[in-house]
Parts: sequence; structure tokens; C-alpha cells
Amino acid sequence: MLDRARPQEAPHSVAPVVRAASWLTLTALLISLIAGDGTAAQPKKKPHVTPHKPADGETSVAAAPKPPRKVSRKKKDRDKNSVEGIADFGTAHFLLHTDLSDDAAEELLDRLETMLELISKYWGRASSGVIEMFVVKDLSKWPAGSIPGEGLDSINGGAGITVTRRVSSGDAFLAKSIVYAIADRGTPQHEVVHAYCGQTFGRTGPLWYSEGMAEMGQYWRANDFSVNAHPQIIRYLRNSQPKRGLLEIVNAREITGDSWQNYAWRWALCHLLANNVNYHGRFHSLGLALLTNLPDASFEQAYGPMAQEISFEYRQFLQNVETGYRADLCSWDWKAKFKLAKTGNITQAKIEAQRGWQPSRLIVSDGEDYEFSVNGKWSLHENGPAVDPDGDEQGRGRVVGALLTEVNGEYQLGEPFELGKFGSFQAPGPGSLYLRCRDDWSSLADNRDSVIVRLKLKSKGPPLAPPKDDDHKKKTSDKKPAPESTENDHP
Repeated sequence: MLDRARPQEAPHSVAPVVRAASWLTLTALLISLIAGDGTAAQPKKKPHVTPHKPADGETSVAAAPKPPRKVSRKKKDRDKNSVEGIADFGTAHFLLHTDLSDDAAEELLDRLETMLELISKYWGRASSGVIEMFVVKDLSKWPAGSIPGEGLDSINGGAGITVTRRVSSGDAFLAKSIVYAIADRGTPQHEVVHAYCGQTFGRTGPLWYSEGMAEMGQYWRANDFSVNAHPQIIRYLRNSQPKRGLLEIVNAREITGDSWQNYAWRWALCHLLANNVNYHGRFHSLGLALLTNLPDASFEQAYGPMAQEISFEYRQFLQNVETGYRADLCSWDWKAKFKLAKTGNITQAKIEAQRGWQPSRLIVSDGEDYEFSVNGKWSLHENGPAVDPDGDEQGRGRVVGALLTEVNGEYQLGEPFELGKFGSFQAPGPGSLYLRCRDDWSSLADNRDSVIVRLKLKSKGPPLAPPKDDDHKKKTSDKKPAPESTENDHP
């Protein structure tokens, strides 16, 4: 098991701790903190920090579609926090101060409420208290002094920041978060994840987790596990060399708001861990342990025994990620048992069109010839035509193979090579043979059906029979096939 120090808490949850004799005193202290009477110090600022900036090209909430609403959530009554010329909007979970148009403010609240519902279900905790927000489209419309200094620098920098104040008595605490954000598409949602964690758990976790999950928050959609990050983020992750290593991200001595590039690496790690069926259970438990400050909770403790597998799948994710990529469907099956072909025995495997690389269960030897025969058809669209294992005219739907090997303690996947419906191939090296249906990594989710692949040594036993010449019709199920969880300590 790896033994490394945990990264320090992200500054988003700066929390001056005040010991109180009773809940009455505790509540009074929190009220005074919110009122800003100096009972507790303001959150410390990091010098020369560039706050979180969205990638170029993100659209403004003002440019988003404007659905008609029946009931306005604009507050008519003004209070001590109201700013002349700036509207206030209120829901059960948010108090929004903004210069956005009424329609844009309502659309933003809709997105925030949807996201809050999703992250509350994920973490299993209802949001605690109302999250107050200052969302700025045009700073010139805000009177001088109307935005507290703790948030003004970030707004001027075209970014956002969340300030959380916390007071505690023993294990009990009260926390209040205030969000300051520009009115682009992603920054308010990113910051609300910090605010939710700050008010609900009293902390946001170490930097890699805090910022990675906040980045995920702005992309989460109900019942959608696909990658929908900004195209610039995806291009950067695929093209950047060298790639950031896992421990480089987890243990980096970085600061919040450093650069969108660092945020991209944190998002990539969190997205993979949250969606890959081999790791999502541990990731959820690890996140709760970090947010509730359980002793000895760390990335290394959770994933140390699986370091080799997770490092390989992380590299595969960075190599293949694109809009629509499904980390759950591309999870590797580490439980499959492989055998070296020494006799004329036939090895058989079921290969699903909707998944990434899947085990053939055959270990091949360098230079040996092997026969293959593939029965069945599959489709590359939910209601598309059936395609046999030779694929269509563009080669999509063809069965392809690749060899997984271990070099210096790291798994490596060789270059894919053509197979098809029936024939033989010479192994380009030693290794475990993996197979898949050739298709764009972004397009696997709508594939349907599976084929049966039979393999054997060419030099041993009778030759394989060609696949049956029939339509091999199958009923397409509405239920999406997905690999069973392979989470275990010793793959």
C-alpha cells in the first residue's frame, strides 16, 4: 500500500474554527461572521493567483435559450443585501444577486437547481441552508462597494470564487458559503459545488478532489454518463505531452484557481473514477471520507492495491477521450481468466458491440498463427442495420484485436490489428488478446448486440469451421449491456 501525505485542504473551504460553549453561542457567532462584524478573520488570499477561468469559447448564460416561465422567482422585497439596480432572485436553495436579465437569471436558477439535486443524490446529503450568490455579467452596472472585496478580485479577473466561513463546537458545525462568479456558462455551477460541500460537510476536501468534482458539477446531466466537457479541454488532454500521472495530480502542491489546464487534469481523474465500474464504488466512499474528514482517508489507501490497473485505464482514457465517450462502457474486465494456447482446444468469448476492449481469454505467443471464426451480427446504431464481423464499407463494426502486455510493472496495449469474420492471424508478439467492435469511441453507447468469437492454434487439431451463413437475428433489447463491477483488491 502506498503511503503518502494527503494534499492540503482546498482554500475554497477556509474555515476559521471558533470553539463555543453552546449551540446558542455557535449560532450567534455564525450570524456575526455572515454580517461581517469582524468576529472571525476573512479568508486568507493567496498572492498572485489566477482564479478559475473557463476555457475559451464557453457560452454566456445570457445567450442560453429562454424558456417562458409562469411564476417569477424575482424578489420584490428588498433587504439589507439588496443592491440598487441589481435584481434579487430566490428559491428554496439559492439567493441570487445578479445583473442578468430576468429570463437569463431564471434559466441559471433552473440549471443550478437541477445540478444541486444531482450532486445531493450523489453524495447522499441534502443541501444545508441557502447558498447566496453574486453573479456578474457587467461589472459597470454594480455600484462601488456593492460586491465585497473578497469576491471582487475574482470577478475582475473574469472568474469566480467561493468563500466559506465555518464555526464549530466539538463535532458540530455551522457553515455559510457565498459565491462570486462571472455570468458565463460554467463558472456559477462550478462554484456552487464548492458552496454545497462547504455548507453541507463543512469542507470541500483536498484540492484534486475539490476542484475535480466542481468541474464535473458543471457538466453533470441526469442519467447521462458520457463525456460532455468543453472541446478545448478534451483537445488539451488528448494532445498534451507528457501526460500528468495519477500521483502527480493527487499529490501536487498546487493552489485553487491556478489554471484551466490543471483543472482539466483534475476533472479527467474524477470523471474516470466516478464512472468506471471498476473504481466508482471506492471513489464514492473515498469522497465521503474526505468530506467528513475521516482519519487516514487518502487516494493511496483506497486505490493502492489497484494502482497498476487504474494507471493503465487512466492512460487509456486520456488517449481515447472525446465528446460522448463512456468510461463505464470502456471499463476493463480484470477478472477474466486467460490461458496460453498449447493444444488444439478452442477458446470462446462473447464480444459486445457496445463496449471497449474485452478479453478473448487467450494468451498468444509471438509469431504463432491462430485461427478465428466469429458467429453473429451486431448494429452500430440503436435501430441500424445488422453488420457482420467484417464490418461495413468503412470498416466500422469489424472485429479488431490488440495485445495487453506488462513491461516494467506497467500494462501496455499494443497497436490494434485487423481480424474480421473468419481467417487466421500471426501474433505480433506475446500477450493477452483483447477484442472489440471497431467504432468511434464517442459512438459506442448506441451500438447493439454481440458476437461469439472462437479461437485456436492453427497448427493444432482440426481447423475451425466457418461461421454460419445465416442472419443470426437477435432481438435488440432496450436495456443497455454493461460490464459487471470488477472492483477488487487483487485483479
